[in-house]
Amino acid sequence: MRIFDKRIVSHFDYVLIIFILPLILLSYHLINETNEILANKQLVYFSISLLAFIGVFVFPIRKNIRFIPFLYWLGIILLLAVEFFGEARLGARRWLSIPFINTTIQPSELIKPVFILMLGYLIQNRPPQSGGYNLKDFIYFSFYILLPFVLIAKEPDLGTALVLLLVGYGILFIIGVNWKIWATIILFIGISSPLSYTYLIKDYQKKRIKDFISEKPSYHVQQSIIAIGSGGLSGKESDEATQTQLKFLPIATSDFIFAFFVERYGFLGAVGLICLYALIIFHLLLMNYYFKDDYVIRVFASGLGLLIFLNMSVNILMVIGFAPVVGLPLPLFSYGGSSFINFIVLFAILENLLAFRFMDMYEFERKL
Repeated sequence: MRIFDKRIVSHFDYVLIIFILPLILLSYHLINETNEILANKQLVYFSISLLAFIGVFVFPIRKNIRFIPFLYWLGIILLLAVEFFGEARLGARRWLSIPFINTTIQPSELIKPVFILMLGYLIQNRPPQSGGYNLKDFIYFSFYILLPFVLIAKEPDLGTALVLLLVGYGILFIIGVNWKIWATIILFIGISSPLSYTYLIKDYQKKRIKDFISEKPSYHVQQSIIAIGSGGLSGKESDEATQTQLKFLPIATSDFIFAFFVERYGFLGAVGLICLYALIIFHLLLMNYYFKDDYVIRVFASGLGLLIFLNMSVNILMVIGFAPVVGLPLPLFSYGGSSFINFIVLFAILENLLAFRFMDMYEFERKL
C-alpha cells in the first residue's frame, strides 16, 4: 500500500503535530476542570477528528485535483440553500437540516478547506508573473473570493465572512499582486467604510461596534477582563479561579476560554500560549520558502496559517476588550465539534499535500 511507502513517512510534517498536541491537551484539561460532561463530549469530537484526519490523509487529493471546482460550486449551492431552506437561530440563518438523522450542518464551516484548495488550484493553473498579478488576474481571483463572502455575510455571519475574505486576499498578497492594486484597495476601503457602516451592516452588528468603542465594555467582556487580571503573573489553583468556578465568566469553555486559561495560568501562561500559536503560524508561512514552485502547498499552508492567525487574534482581542464580540472560537482550544474537526481536516489536507507530493506529482501535473 502506498501509505506505507517510506517516502510518505519521511515527508510527513511531524513538527506540525508536535505544535498542535499541547493545544489539544491543554484545552481538554481546562474543559474537564469545569464540566466533565462537556469534556466527555470533547473526547468524542477528538475521536471523530482522528478518524477524519486518517481518512483525509490517505485520500489521493492530487490525483483528484480536477474535482476541486466541483466541490467549490457544491459549497456555493449549499450556501445558497441556506438562504431559502436554512434553519434560523437567534436571528441568523446559518444551518441546513439533514433529513432522517435529526442534525444540522453549517455550510460556512464546510466551505473553508474547499475555498483554500480552490484558490490553490486556480493559482497553480495561473501562476503570477514576475511583477505580481495584474488587474485582470486580480479580478478573476476576486470573483472566487467575494462569492462565498457575500453569501456568508448575508446569513448574517459577518465574522466568518470577513475571515474568509481576509484569508483569500491574504493568500494573494503572499503569492504576489502588483502594489498599485493594493494601494487602490486601501484607498477604496478608507472612503467606503462610513457608507458600509451606515447601509450594509445589521443593527446588532452596529451594537457590537458601539459596545466596543464605548467607555464601558459589555458584561461578558467585563467579567473576562476581571478573570484575566485576577490571574496575575503565574495564575491560580483551580479552586481559587473564582471567576470561572462561580460562573461569573460566561462561556468559559468556548468563546472566553482564553480568559479562563489566563485566570488559571497567568500572564506567563498567556505568553506561552500565544508563542505556541506563533510557532504554528510561522511554520506554516515558512512553507512558502521551501516549496516555491508548488503553489497548492504554498496557498494551502498560507491560508491555514492566516485562518489560525485571524481566529486567534480576534478571539484574544475580543476577550480583553480590544475587538467586538463576534463569536469566533480559539482554534483547536475552544470547546466544540464543528470548528475543531474542521481545523483537524485542514491540517490533514496539508499533511496529505506534503507527504504525497512526489508520489502524486506526475498525475497532478498531467491533469492540470
